[in-house]
Order: sequence, then C-alpha cells, then structure tokens
Amino acid sequence: MQVPLRQQPQQPARPAAPVTPAAPVAPAAPAKRRVFGNGQELRKGQKVPLPMTNNLKICVGWDVEDSRCDVDISSFLLDDAKKVISDDWFVFYGMTNSPDRSCSLNVNGTNVDDKCVDINMSKIDPRVSRVVFVLTIDEALTRGLNFSMIKDAYIRVLDGNNELFRFMLTDYYNTVTSMMLGEIYKHNGAWKFAPIGDGVGKDLAGLCAMYGVQTD
Repeated sequence: MQVPLRQQPQQPARPAAPVTPAAPVAPAAPAKRRVFGNGQELRKGQKVPLPMTNNLKICVGWDVEDSRCDVDISSFLLDDAKKVISDDWFVFYGMTNSPDRSCSLNVNGTNVDDKCVDINMSKIDPRVSRVVFVLTIDEALTRGLNFSMIKDAYIRVLDGNNELFRFMLTDYYNTVTSMMLGEIYKHNGAWKFAPIGDGVGKDLAGLCAMYGVQTD
C-alpha cells in the first residue's frame, strides 16, 4: 500500500532569491618558458630501459588555461597485482616520502619543472614492481575542472641533471580529471620507463580506491 505524504500547511509565497551569476573562468597565467635537455623524446606506450642510479628524477610540468586549476603529482608504489603494498605506499603532498625512502616528492621542482619525484633505485622495496606517476587537479569534481583546462603537460626522466627521456602529453579531454603521465616498472629484474598519457574521471580519492589505498 502506498503511504500518502503528509500534507504541509500552505505557506505564503516568498519573493524569489536573487540569482548569483556564475563565476567567470579565471584567466590563465602566462605560459612558462622552459628549456629542456637533450633527452630522447618518447611516444605514448614506448618502453625504454633505465639505468640503476641513486639519483633518478621524475619531473613534470604543465600550464593552465584556467588559473583555478591547482595541479599536483602523486606516485603510487604498486606490487605485481598493481595495488599498493599498504596505505602508506603512496607519495603525495600530504606524505612526501615512501616507507622505504626510495621515493621523495620535491614540491618545489626545479628551475624548469613544477614538481619532481627523487628516486633512489637501490632502495626500492623488492615487493614494489611498478611506480605510477599521476597528475590530479585539486577539487576537480566539485569545482567542474578538468584536463581540457590544462596544456603543455609533460613528464621527463633525469639521471641527476642529465635528461634521459621526455614525453609531451598531446590529448586533453574535458572528461578527464586525473592523468597517468608515466610509470617505471620492473621487467625480468630490470627497470624500465614507459610514458602512459591516459586519463580517468576520478579525483585523488578515486585513484586511491583504484590502487587499493584506504582513505578516511
């Protein structure tokens, strides 16, 4: 039996509240002038071997079309099942070092790059077989922000100050709020780098769930 809704007493009509106009798109800052090294420029999906070095750097940069876009990099240290070993195997602005001290986030970047992850290859826990590097836009889902508002994003690999490889992102979609730029992974005991350039419509919490990180 359908239960009728309780009838509410009639209230006098109220004047309509004034409509607040939508906030305009925030103007973009001028594009940064970057001078890269002489590293090999890679294609999406290409795989290249990495040297065993204590001074590997994964550096990223971008420009924005809308200055409301606050972009961050996160690194997920994954096992063979492509899940984190435990919740703290996830490096981001709120936890800048991995438990094995192999990966450290440098939020200040370099004179070329916006952010860098410093990696000591010799310290990577043997259970870790892959490290994925992801760009996210803060509060993208709640504020209606996406990667069509980003341009000139890239990831590059350095040994110290020597650029080894570089990948320039070419695809920017309004359905994407997080972008997997690249990864290092272990294959037959040797480490390699692969640019990815694939995005998803998830925020940082959604990525954590995807990779097995339990968040509050």
